[in-house]
Amino acid sequence: MYKNTLSHESMHIDANIDTASTLPSSFYTSPAWFERTKENIFTKTWQFCLSTEELRLEGQLVPFTLLPGILDEPLLFVRNIDNTLHCISNVCTHRGNILVDAPCSAQQIRCRYHGRRFKLCGEFIHMPEFAQAKDFPSARDNLPKIPSAQLGDFIFAAIAPSATFQETFGEIKKRLSWFPFAELRFDPLRSRDYLVKSHWALYCENYLEGLHIPFVHKSLRSVLDFNAYTTEIYRYASLQLALAANGEIGFNLPRTSPDYGKHVAAYYYWIFPNLMLNFYPWGCSVNVVKPLGLELTKVSFLTYILDETKINQGAGAELDKVEREDESVVESVQKGIRSRFYTSGRYSPSMEQGIHHFHQLLCEFLGD
Repeated sequence: MYKNTLSHESMHIDANIDTASTLPSSFYTSPAWFERTKENIFTKTWQFCLSTEELRLEGQLVPFTLLPGILDEPLLFVRNIDNTLHCISNVCTHRGNILVDAPCSAQQIRCRYHGRRFKLCGEFIHMPEFAQAKDFPSARDNLPKIPSAQLGDFIFAAIAPSATFQETFGEIKKRLSWFPFAELRFDPLRSRDYLVKSHWALYCENYLEGLHIPFVHKSLRSVLDFNAYTTEIYRYASLQLALAANGEIGFNLPRTSPDYGKHVAAYYYWIFPNLMLNFYPWGCSVNVVKPLGLELTKVSFLTYILDETKINQGAGAELDKVEREDESVVESVQKGIRSRFYTSGRYSPSMEQGIHHFHQLLCEFLGD
């Protein structure tokens, strides 16, 4: 039996973490709040889609469904013949047919249903049997352009973003201006999906705090200088900076880095609402949290290699083991929050700033 749906007034988090309480447990068990997140949160935020590695050649078209199971929005990424990248709707403006089913190369986009044609930028070209149609074509016959942007070679899109890409990713771009994104290569053999039997927000919360590391991740704890573990809060993102223990591998940072002189084991970046960018000396693990239902979440681990000789060392050495440990505890929390005796908890002011920030953003977006 689900707990009662929350009122808008109850969706509030005290700005002072020292006195604040967490979200009520009914947020995670209410179908109504889950439905509300679809339009209020996921259509308004930047989502990771793919890498330019998949769009190397002029005239390439790559279809992409944005968040299957929650948004199911058909997008189309195109590298135009002038070498520019576009993100456009993959739905024909005539009768709604899906235009491109699989990656391909083409000079134009042609709907196989009735022959409507578009330029690679989405501009309407021609439609058979429409000579007598008045006020045709118009702007609405062009394929809608979807806001898109890049962080290095990573491509993001947003249906109706509440914030600009710079407002969301600016701090990351500045902090990691030295990182060689162009040298990253996707490794499908080290990439995989995990199904977690929990609410998507519980999975994010677990990521956003290091308090559980000594208790849940013994092997990870052993390679970190846990006493130097810190969290930094940005407007739509946060960073957990993990320093390496003595003798463990860390980044060889250039003098231009703001962290020069520190023995950094990992940069754990979270971007609201459902994206993790984990940078290690061997490369980057991109984690996309995809809600499938109220108590079911798919987490895609996408591995991009920079230096394969370092992949079995340090903080990024046992990602599958760490993930399994996280799944176990998050699924346990999902069971626990159904209890009649649990409503909400308190935040650790020193270790749970990331969760406090996440909850404030949830309330902000859901209150729109």
